[in-house]
Amino acid sequence: MKMLPKFAALSIALLSTGTLAATGVTYKSPYCGCCEEWVEHMEENGFDMVVEDHVNMNPIKQKFGVKPQLASCHTTVIDGYVFEGHIPASDVKKFLAEKPKLAGLAVPGMPMGSPGMEYGDQKDAYDVVGFSHVGMTMIYNSHN
Repeated sequence: MKMLPKFAALSIALLSTGTLAATGVTYKSPYCGCCEEWVEHMEENGFDMVVEDHVNMNPIKQKFGVKPQLASCHTTVIDGYVFEGHIPASDVKKFLAEKPKLAGLAVPGMPMGSPGMEYGDQKDAYDVVGFSHVGMTMIYNSHN
């Protein structure tokens, strides 16, 4: 994980593979280990991630329009979209390629087996939820 200035979230990073990947800023608690594991998951999947620690995440979630029913432990911004919680990198990549007219994606709560929440053999089924700035939600993808 790199600690870089906030403006880095708007940049595009050229990876060693020669492919372009978006830079994301993840806002998280300094005490949350699963958030760090999710950032590692994203980096392993080609994203350039910047981390900002915040003791109180509520103002961050409010700033980016994350409603309480969609909340998880960390909030990430990539290319102007909001990604809340333990979303698989494959869903983030697909979403960014599609560029839908949504504010972002969320995995509410902290489902076991989602990226960053892999502990033993336990795997909860969970949905990745698309959300708009006006409060509309939809199931974007489901994972078993």
